[in-house]
Order: sequence, then structure tokens, then C-alpha cells
Amino acid sequence: MNRLLVCLTLSAVFLFSVCEKNSDANDRLKGKIRIDGSSTVFPITEAVAEEFQKLNRRVRVTVGISGTGGGFKKFGAGEIDINDASRSIKQSEIQKAEQNGIEFIELPIAYDGLSVVVNRDNDFVDHLTVTELRKIWQPGSTVMNWSDIRPEWPKKSIHLYGPGTDSGTFDYFTKVINGKSQASRPDFTASEDDNVLVMGVAGDENSLGFFGYAYYWENRSKLKLVPVDGGQGPIAPSGKTINDGTYKPLSRPIFIYVNKTGSKRPEVQEFVRFYIKNAPLFSKEVGYVPLPNKEYQAVLERFEKWLSGSLLSEKSRPGAKIKKVLFKGN
Repeated sequence: MNRLLVCLTLSAVFLFSVCEKNSDANDRLKGKIRIDGSSTVFPITEAVAEEFQKLNRRVRVTVGISGTGGGFKKFGAGEIDINDASRSIKQSEIQKAEQNGIEFIELPIAYDGLSVVVNRDNDFVDHLTVTELRKIWQPGSTVMNWSDIRPEWPKKSIHLYGPGTDSGTFDYFTKVINGKSQASRPDFTASEDDNVLVMGVAGDENSLGFFGYAYYWENRSKLKLVPVDGGQGPIAPSGKTINDGTYKPLSRPIFIYVNKTGSKRPEVQEFVRFYIKNAPLFSKEVGYVPLPNKEYQAVLERFEKWLSGSLLSEKSRPGAKIKKVLFKGN
């Protein structure tokens, strides 16, 4: 009986010691990490932040969704540590950051296939061409009814939903479809929150919208995906077509931008390392396409070396793969 009591006591002491060590490891880091920006990138960052905080209980990570452009305004003013971005940084945003003495580290974290969707009950839209998308969304568009796109389609009003003008998704879509970033008809329901767009399209039989693939994937039971013909026949976004580039011109890399000075804080360093190492899992979980493993290794090396500047300029070919510039940057 005494021997049993001694064993139980020793076991309790051992377990307490192990728990105490784990607690010390988890509590080693402390501080606050401020993140804002793209609603497209938000699902990955949110998942990473939740898991990171479970392991590091004294670190608070806040994640906002003011849009890529809105996030860059805060980033360039030094108000946040990390900006989620669904496009590469603009020259005007670089200049703003430079004026405030802010250097940035640009880190690609996944691929996205910008998705065109209609209401689940729409039984006539089987695909759209890039030319038709331009006809619908271009400035001065006269498309008001579905029949204005194709005569055989119903003469019913078309209701458009899309990201707000601070969104990198809006920038990217207007650039590749209309030929110029921010060039669009103004009469559509806009929101920086993609969940609002999902609800709008899901609840409106005559709707047409676009947003990141993860939001379609999460709500695929409520929405109908529209294949896009970019010149090689209708192709729908999927893990395969986004990764191999056949879903064009709406495939693109997505990023996080890290304040170089802030990245030297221990909690930010560990968070970014955790983000890159777990990006393959979390990006796939939420509906995006992970980079190849070699590219993630190059991204991690880029961060560890604190390599500042942008890999992709505004003039880069839309949908360009980042492999060549990424390895060149290392």
C-alpha cells in the first residue's frame, strides 16, 4: 500500500514537472501581433493565428479584413505588423511605406483561383468567356439583363456582386478582365467581406459574383461555379487547374507582407515561421492551393534572410507563377 502511494506520488510529481515545462515553453513568448488586409487571405491567416495562439497563450494575434488596399494603408503607416494581400504591392504603396521608413518582406503563401459564381438555381449559365465577363463588368457596360449577354438567356435583370474597391481581388479581376486595375462599372453590390457576397449570391436567383476560391469551396452547396473560357475552352477552378495554370487568367498567388523591423520581435518571428511551415496544411484546408514544398522552403529562407522588396511588380504578367522570381530572389 505504501509502495503504491509512493509510486502514485512520484508519478504525480513527474506529470506536474512535464506540464510545468510545457507551460514554460508555451508561455515563453508574449506580445501582440496586428494583422489586417485581404478577406481572401483571411481564412488562412485566421486558421494559423488560432493554432499559434493555442501554443503561445501569452501572444495575442488580431486579424482584420479591411481589404488588401485598406491593409496596405495601415501597413505603410506602421499601424500593423503584417498585411494579408491578394495581389502584389503597388508602387504607390511602396513609396508610402518608404516615406515612413518602413521596409517590407514579401512572402507568397498559396495560389488562388478567383471564382465566378451564380445562384444555385440558375439553370442556364454553363460558362462565361473572358469577353463576356468584360462585356458585363467594363465601365459603361450596357448589360442589364441576362439576355444582353446571350440572346437565348432569359430577359431578366442581372444583379452583380463583387469585392469593394479596396480589395486586391477587385484590383486583380478588373486588371485581367477589363485591362486596367479599378476599371469597372459602379452599379454592383460591393463588400470587403466575401461572406457578404456569398450570402448575396446565394439568396438572389439572378445574381452573378466573384471572389476567392476558398469562399466558393466553403459554400459550394449554396453556389454554382461558372467555368471560364480564357481561350482554351471552359475551365473551372480546382486544385489541379489553379496549380497547373490552366485556369486562366484568374489564377494568382496570394501573399503576406511583413514589416521588416517588426519581424525582429520574437513573437512575430515565431508566428511567421509557424505560418510558412503550416501554410501547406491550412491553405489546403480552407480551399486554396499550396505552393510546392521547394517554394515554401525558398519563402522561409527569404524570411530568415530578411530579404526586403517585391518579387512581382504591377507590370508582371497576370497569373504569373512565382517560381522563377522566388528562386532568383534567393
